[in-house]
Amino acid sequence: MKILVCISKTPETTSKIKFSEDATELMEDGLQYILNPYDEWYALVRAVELKEEFEGSVTVINVGPASNDTVIRKALAIGADDAVRINVEPASAMSVANHISDYATGKDYDLILLGKESIDYNGSVMGAMLSEFLNLPFIAHASGLTKGGDAWEIERGITGGTERVRVNGTVVVSAAKGMAEQRIPNMRGIMMAKRKPLEVIEAENKASSLETVGYAYPAEKTAVKMIDPNNMEELVRLLQEEAKVI
Repeated sequence: MKILVCISKTPETTSKIKFSEDATELMEDGLQYILNPYDEWYALVRAVELKEEFEGSVTVINVGPASNDTVIRKALAIGADDAVRINVEPASAMSVANHISDYATGKDYDLILLGKESIDYNGSVMGAMLSEFLNLPFIAHASGLTKGGDAWEIERGITGGTERVRVNGTVVVSAAKGMAEQRIPNMRGIMMAKRKPLEVIEAENKASSLETVGYAYPAEKTAVKMIDPNNMEELVRLLQEEAKVI
């Protein structure tokens, strides 16, 4: 069984985000980066579990500069067998999907996994784009994944219940909560990761139709208003006049 797991590097959630003066560029000075949790906790860990159950190999792939090698080595420490880094700055989700599909074409992977989204852009578009470029079926936001004979058996939550599907052949799956449990790399895994192969592929960046016009901070949260439990009229007034449904 050959599994490809797509991973990305994202800012740590407690990092203080700053933009350039014209608000068109994210300033990376002082930012702490991590392996995207959806890629790590769910997609990668489930891939390693499947490898342990059925034997085979897990390859992780990332599009980005050499500074991404730290999070790639963490993926190797968790249990991936080898890694590939496409050495270009990611221009957009579409360009990243293009690079990954170019690499994966003809490699005969049995399964391609990635997290349902990255925690910085929250776009949830990579899986669909990748499956389109590879001409493969795609199941989004999967919470369960098992192998049943020649087919993949996949679960995902839907309104009011759970959907179960069977897919024959190679499939692209984006992983959500419930797919697996987080694994903490142990010392043996960390030491072995230093010796595992990391292939760097030079490439020209793919054309992107995306243009960043500007960044903006979210609106500041308003102060909490405390209301006397006996003052129901004031509560009703605030709900009618000031409360906002998000």
